[in-house]
Amino acid sequence: MILATHGFLASSIGQFDADAVAFFNRVTTAGGSLSSTEKTAVNTLVVKMKADGIWTKMKAIYPMVGASAAACAQNLKSSSFTGSFTSGWTFASTGVTPNGTSAFMNTNLTPLTSLSQNDTHISVYSRTNQISSGALIGNENDTQPQLNIFPTFSSNLYMRVNSVGTSQIVANTSSLGLFIANRVSSTGTRNFQNTTLRTQTANSTGLSNVPIHLSRQGSSNFGSFQIAFASIGDGITDTEASNFYTAVQAMQTTLSRNV
Repeated sequence: MILATHGFLASSIGQFDADAVAFFNRVTTAGGSLSSTEKTAVNTLVVKMKADGIWTKMKAIYPMVGASAAACAQNLKSSSFTGSFTSGWTFASTGVTPNGTSAFMNTNLTPLTSLSQNDTHISVYSRTNQISSGALIGNENDTQPQLNIFPTFSSNLYMRVNSVGTSQIVANTSSLGLFIANRVSSTGTRNFQNTTLRTQTANSTGLSNVPIHLSRQGSSNFGSFQIAFASIGDGITDTEASNFYTAVQAMQTTLSRNV
């Protein structure tokens, strides 16, 4: 006889990594649901990240699957840092889309208590291509040391990782793909758009004591990009950044939402 466990058939659980199953169960407990394709895509992501030594560097991973606030708020890495969505979001199989004026997701992860000043990354996968002053990810308070990604602000890519006033800027008009803002030392950043190294230097100045938000920087720079993935954690090497992109892009391809 096959027994059901937490909404999954016992005969099927063995097909998935234990951390993937824990995530599936958190989604179910929160009132969300995932398709078999979404489960497969997430499981493959977990297995790939573990094989590449990236999994242990993650504090929060938001795969944005399940097409509901309950599902998309869940952290794949652990039961900590469950997101909180405001009103103004649209949830779909392709990701989550904010209204661009007031919507954000609070990750409930505060850099001062959970991150390292000189060893940190943030990443977001954007499916919207537009020139915009909106942020993909950022801080609630502009006066704090900032972590943020502005993919096309005034046709430039702006990234900050634990710094005040010092942006890593490069000309850019495409807001598609995986953006990784990545600090590897007190003076060095290795930031990427997909697999392209975009900027390299900027001094760190401290850690913010306010949580990181998706689709928001401060009180005015709200984004309207559709988000299909986000992560927060330790800094990663160039090789890990390349492997990370490969893993995330494979997940998006399985879900037919890759850009």
